[in-house]
Amino acid sequence: MAASAALGGAASAGLLPAWAQSAGATNLNGIRPLSGDVFDLTIGRSTAVIDGQVGGAITINDQLPAPLLRWREGDEVTLRVHNTLDEDTSIHWHGLLLPFQMDGVPGVTFPGIRPGETFTYRFPIRQAGTYWYHSHSGLQEQMGHYGPIIIEPAGADPVAYDREYVVVLSDYTFEGPHRVFEKLMKVSDTYNFQQRTLSDFVEASRQNGLLAALRDRSMWGQMRMSPTDISDVTAATLEYLVNGHGPQDNWTGLFSPGERVRLRFINASAMTIFNVRFPDLPMTIVQSDGLNVQPVETDEFQIGVAETYDVIVQPREGRAYTMMCESIDRSGFARATLSPRIGMTAPVPPLRPRPTLTMQDMGMDHGAMGHAGHTSQSMDHSAMGHAPMASQASPSAHGEHGGHNSAGNEGHTMMNSPETGGPQRHDHPGGPGVANMAMQPTSRLHEPGAGLADVGHRVLVYTDLKSLDRNPDTRPPGREVEVHLTSNMERYMWSFDGRRWSEVVDPIQFRQGERVRLTMVNDTMMPHPIHLHGMFFDVVNGESDHKPRKHTITVKPGEKLSVDVTPEDVGDWAFHCHLLYHMHAGMFQVVSVMPGEAHHQMHRHQDHNQPDGSREAGGRHEQHGAHRQHGDHQ
Repeated sequence: MAASAALGGAASAGLLPAWAQSAGATNLNGIRPLSGDVFDLTIGRSTAVIDGQVGGAITINDQLPAPLLRWREGDEVTLRVHNTLDEDTSIHWHGLLLPFQMDGVPGVTFPGIRPGETFTYRFPIRQAGTYWYHSHSGLQEQMGHYGPIIIEPAGADPVAYDREYVVVLSDYTFEGPHRVFEKLMKVSDTYNFQQRTLSDFVEASRQNGLLAALRDRSMWGQMRMSPTDISDVTAATLEYLVNGHGPQDNWTGLFSPGERVRLRFINASAMTIFNVRFPDLPMTIVQSDGLNVQPVETDEFQIGVAETYDVIVQPREGRAYTMMCESIDRSGFARATLSPRIGMTAPVPPLRPRPTLTMQDMGMDHGAMGHAGHTSQSMDHSAMGHAPMASQASPSAHGEHGGHNSAGNEGHTMMNSPETGGPQRHDHPGGPGVANMAMQPTSRLHEPGAGLADVGHRVLVYTDLKSLDRNPDTRPPGREVEVHLTSNMERYMWSFDGRRWSEVVDPIQFRQGERVRLTMVNDTMMPHPIHLHGMFFDVVNGESDHKPRKHTITVKPGEKLSVDVTPEDVGDWAFHCHLLYHMHAGMFQVVSVMPGEAHHQMHRHQDHNQPDGSREAGGRHEQHGAHRQHGDHQ
């Protein structure tokens, strides 16, 4: 486990960005952000020292994490980004609404920043909240190329608090991300050291009977899958960090008893979904992905890669409280402390037992299944051909307006044409990149995530979230687009609709101002945090006009969920899984927003021209190098 992080070969905490240091190392809040409206950011290579080990890092202004940028809603910012690397780089402003040319995705919105060059980002700040920024080039993100953003609201902040801390969760590997990716391509479960053992089989036989245990083992063997394969990359190679600090270094934030402390959680990791809790301190969720939600008290929440949550805690006793951030597979953890004084600690709870996959994770209705042998046949897509897709998603998956998707014959599903709005035939994806198919996908928004169903305390679920403000667009969707999340885990192939980004010919087409339902079906047995650039989507979770609005959502295995989108900004926008290696392997697409005749203006999201005054749609740009730097591993 990582114990400390520093740069330039020194273990001094002073070389961390001031905001990332333990509070008290600099001042009470431990935050000295870069503020103003003009910034110079230099991307280069540094040396990371973590737990006494030395590794390479790609940093901004020689800091890991990168500098905290603090802006104000309504301002315009200029950021001069200087590339001192020997390779192309980029910065994507995650969750920000801006002109597509400023979105920072090489090969989609701009060519990237060549070595020795400077690119100037300039855009208006149209929102408030907690966001972050990171590289969208190759695998640079995991090497330290990420940092937090706080945008102050133009008016009064509806959240009352006495002090705040930014909590950037991340993962780091001394092997280097390219070496890790190569190993996964050769053996996809390289880092899964939590395989089932003989003692697990004996225990399963005792609980369920010998025959059931044998059938279960046979089923998983036929599918060439492991029920313990929760994460591709684990603590076998990853160090889990809080603001650049490992668990032994114990990043500490100070408080005075009775204060309301705002914690701005950002999951900037490459491959790790975290479960976050204070063992004896409740949290009140007040913001999700930068947008305010109606306060909801909970004891634990799962934060997918690229998601953000703002929480309020109010420790009333003059003692230390442990912030426990377990990886979803429970192979390791990040840890920090809130305390009245530096040096105080609280007990660190042991890692809980690792979770295992279930029938629902396989896209099966547990009650409808016979025995395990039938399950394995249902999941073997290559053996079954194009079996009909189940069409009975739960009502919450389609929302109060009802679904626009209907089942066709011979395994087809129905979609609507972007041009006519009429039905469009769409086969279930197949091919070498589709090893499995969820036979009965259903909404799982009300479920807390792997291993959290029986923890004995409150856990946040997506159905708990309600937007604080009324949704700016409450129209029912005019059409639906369905996208399948697909994979061949054994070959480490990840894709949308069975096609990697390098194989995709046409983008998904939205029209400016239309109301469209985007339905995602996870045919894989892993959760995927899915991010759509350039717009927020309204999560169809049973709410009517207070749906939670997010830019990233974790789609559970075997899940079918829907989000409603009103595209406002013309251009090409990336749409991808935010697990970095999945995106690199091909789980990436582009949504092209075309000009619309009736442009429905959304509250707060004003119409902004491009920097040169134009409103043209963007085409693809040539990418430097042998292949696109994102979502296209050859």
